[in-house]
Amino acid sequence: MNYQRIISTLGIILIFIGISMLLPIVWTLYYGEHDWYVFLLSSAVTFFTGLAAYKFTKTEGNFYNKEAYVVVTLGWFFASLFGAIPYLLSGTFTSFADAFFETMSGFTTTGASVLSNIEGLSHGILFWRSLTHWLGGMGIIVLFVALLSSMGAGGFQMFKAESPGSPLTEKIKPRISETAKILWSIYLIFTVAETLLLWLAGMSLFDALCHTFGTLATGGFSTKNVSVGYYNPLIQWIIIFFMFLSGVNFALYYQVFRGKSLKYFWKNGEFRLYLGIIIFCILFFTIKLVPITGGFFLSLRQAAFQVISIITTTGYATADFATWPFFLKAILVALMFVGGCSASTGGSIKVGRIMLLLKQSVIELQRAIHPRAIIDPKIDGKKVKKEVLLNTQQFFFMYIGITAFSTIVMSASGIDLISAFTSVAATLGNVGPGLAMLGPTENYGFLSDMYKYFLSILMLLGRLELYTVLVLFVPSFWKK
Repeated sequence: MNYQRIISTLGIILIFIGISMLLPIVWTLYYGEHDWYVFLLSSAVTFFTGLAAYKFTKTEGNFYNKEAYVVVTLGWFFASLFGAIPYLLSGTFTSFADAFFETMSGFTTTGASVLSNIEGLSHGILFWRSLTHWLGGMGIIVLFVALLSSMGAGGFQMFKAESPGSPLTEKIKPRISETAKILWSIYLIFTVAETLLLWLAGMSLFDALCHTFGTLATGGFSTKNVSVGYYNPLIQWIIIFFMFLSGVNFALYYQVFRGKSLKYFWKNGEFRLYLGIIIFCILFFTIKLVPITGGFFLSLRQAAFQVISIITTTGYATADFATWPFFLKAILVALMFVGGCSASTGGSIKVGRIMLLLKQSVIELQRAIHPRAIIDPKIDGKKVKKEVLLNTQQFFFMYIGITAFSTIVMSASGIDLISAFTSVAATLGNVGPGLAMLGPTENYGFLSDMYKYFLSILMLLGRLELYTVLVLFVPSFWKK
């Protein structure tokens, strides 16, 4: 294990985080607020800690899978650790557990919060809160690799470790740094486009930026206590559209930008299933909501918003869906376990894995009828490798197992079973809001520090798709 290179790489990541902490100062000065020093001091502490780690360690030596797993896991952990400093220095939180929970929720794009009065925060804190979403959406390590073309094979290993099981491990370009730049370029284009549209639709530039960060990262942090329900229908439809786009495999956008027709999306089986689930659920929800809302178009908008918000794991809300019929709430909980497409900014299990498991289930039923039949699952006409299938099955087993175990742990906190289960589903899946005591109009602030730390770990596990974090706890991992 090359510990010096690990420390050096973590130092560079902290340097990036420290520089990003300077951006909220622009808004504190624009709005005449006096907490600009909070971000300057936070930036200085983070930047110089990173600089010291980089300067006083050696960068020579090979970078293997083991080092990549350590760097990615600790990179996200330290980003959240140092990212909590502005909350503490500004007095937003007096408890480190609260500050760490909010920051981890931001970087992992979970959107779960311990805050009750969001509109009472300064613009600098609100911007930092949303900026953590945006940085974590496409991936801290992906940004790191994009900015440092010298990483080489080490960059590819970290890239894989941050997106295990994702098609993004199949490089768009021969050089992994070029792949990372392309993905971040698409991310930036969408950021500019949505910000302009929200601004033109009536949002202030500040709110437009913050909600764009939360939308494209499928995060869910808003600048308003009632989330996106505060804004007019046009703004809500714009956010619906970009939430949907953010749940799509970003590699598909690259192919279309290269000149392929929009039919290329339809040729992708995962996209078809993603779109099919969304359309079916929206239509079903709309029919069921009409008697409640009294209007078709209002029902359609609420249905479209909440279905897409939950399946993409964004977590924004325009209605208190905790008051909806139990059947609809059950479907929303099920969507928490679906998530967006592979290589999107969405979390949870992912549509690609769900599709592969469904195909394999059908094949097993066919084998029960025809035991001698040789049938292999195919995705978009290509045979799926056995190791990919086994990896998917194991991931699903571990995901469900962790959900069950974590629900038992959370139930020990004294909350009801629905709250315990959905708190786990919402944090492990990086969704944000749950049900009952943790519904869309509630927050996680009432939990004790121990359970806030526990849910923070689940957020990290979900964002890095289990393996990258769990492998660090295997004793043989640390042996030579």
